[in-house]
Amino acid sequence: MEKLFIRKLALLNYLNKTIVKKSELIFIAIMGLGMSLIMTLVITYINTGMDSEYINRWFKAWLAGFPIAVVASAIVAPIAKKITKKFTS
Repeated sequence: MEKLFIRKLALLNYLNKTIVKKSELIFIAIMGLGMSLIMTLVITYINTGMDSEYINRWFKAWLAGFPIAVVASAIVAPIAKKITKKFTS
């Protein structure tokens, strides 16, 4: 009975860690998406103005910016969390 309980606890612990990892990955993807959308929309507008080709230029810029923003989010998010914990603890 005790071994079964320990196995269930180990399984719950594993599932909890897996869910946390998935939520962190989703968070990073959403942050990268949001950052890249806003940044490329604004920067493309500042650099080239608004005309009939604006959406095409923006989309090209976003395709380049999205992976960069995701990698940046993956690097910065854990650091920001640690700094936030230091300020709020």
